[in-house]
Amino acid sequence: MFRRTRSSLSSGHSTRSTRPVRTALVAIAAAVTTAATALTVTPSVAATSSTAGVWASCPNGYVGLTYDDGPNPSSTSALLNALNQGGAKATFFIWGAHAQQYPSLLQQEASAGMWIGNHTWDHPHMTQQSTQTMTNEISQTQNIIQQTIGQRPVLFRPPYGETNSTLKSIEQQQGIQAEVIWSHDSQDWNGASTQQIVQTASTMTNGSIILMHDGGYQTTIQAVPQILSGLASRGLCPGKIVPGQNLQPVVTAP
Repeated sequence: MFRRTRSSLSSGHSTRSTRPVRTALVAIAAAVTTAATALTVTPSVAATSSTAGVWASCPNGYVGLTYDDGPNPSSTSALLNALNQGGAKATFFIWGAHAQQYPSLLQQEASAGMWIGNHTWDHPHMTQQSTQTMTNEISQTQNIIQQTIGQRPVLFRPPYGETNSTLKSIEQQQGIQAEVIWSHDSQDWNGASTQQIVQTASTMTNGSIILMHDGGYQTTIQAVPQILSGLASRGLCPGKIVPGQNLQPVVTAP
């Protein structure tokens, strides 16, 4: 707007003195600058206020948004930005090997107020492993997360949702208090489009937990604003997953 205004005024072929024109230009420039500043600041304030208020009422309950397999340099920061812009928090289930490789991204997640869970060291089929391997997969991931962000997770998600009584016993030995499977699978890992991910999220109800991935999928990142607006329109809010009885997860208010 500013450049076009200056250009149209200065390119005229008036034969009058240029001093009044220059004076007018200064006045216009000042006015445009003031207007531009107002336009920049006002939406920011409004966005902050609306974001703070959108989750103030959750008459129909809470759902758990979860992202597996990170941290990932192709998606973690973008997911955090999308969630933060919507005033929402989610639970990130961490690969220990990825935490070791990208510690700063894990720290970003924690600094953004996201909840951190254990997703094993390198994502094996846990029920096919020896007891010692199961133990190592969980304990090494617990240790690297604690070393990186000072938190020791109490939530654990077994890869592929595969579990058994042996694994559950080992989880408890390692300080895990809830084994978090899911009620809704976004299928983002299977090539689901953004709209398909949003559609899956639209069927969540109070207590639902949706599986998504911090795996570099742009469709998953792009789905965040629509998922959040859909939840708000249905009186649902992103909630915190906490331990219930017998390793069962419960979704509560943050």
